[in-house]
Amino acid sequence: MNIAAKFRARRVEARNRRAVNHAIESAATPAMRHELIIMAQAQAHREKLS
Repeated sequence: MNIAAKFRARRVEARNRRAVNHAIESAATPAMRHELIIMAQAQAHREKLS
């Protein structure tokens, strides 16, 4: 992967992280917030394994 592709990938990861954080902050119920947190943690775990 070249430098430009790495930079784009980092920007996409940051954008996704901000979107997930916004979704967690604006979740309608504590249960929904908990589900979003679990999904975000599972995604982070899958990315580490790749």
